[in-house]
Amino acid sequence: QVQLVESGGGLVQPGGSLGLSCAASGSIFGAMNWYRQAPGKERELVAAITRGGSTTYADSVKGRFTISRDNTKNTVYLQMNNLKPEDTAVYYCNVRKDNIVYWGQGTQVTVSS
Repeated sequence: QVQLVESGGGLVQPGGSLGLSCAASGSIFGAMNWYRQAPGKERELVAAITRGGSTTYADSVKGRFTISRDNTKNTVYLQMNNLKPEDTAVYYCNVRKDNIVYWGQGTQVTVSS
């Protein structure tokens, strides 16, 4: 079983920056992902990173968000720059291990003036 512990998030003004981190309780050999869910909307993939460092981003965050991971710490990060009100959502860390999908508890990101 894998536990995912997220940290970061909070309230920031438009144009500001925030960083999220998610630590897994064991080694993750597959992709580590960040999803988000805004009120009244479906959960969507924000960014993904393979163990080798290949990345994928949603079109809405390209050029503003950066995903990275530290395999020695089993941790994935999401650096969010130039935040917009539409980035407001609960952000979730996600991994798959042994064909089981695990989710973090979620962390709120609110972008508002």
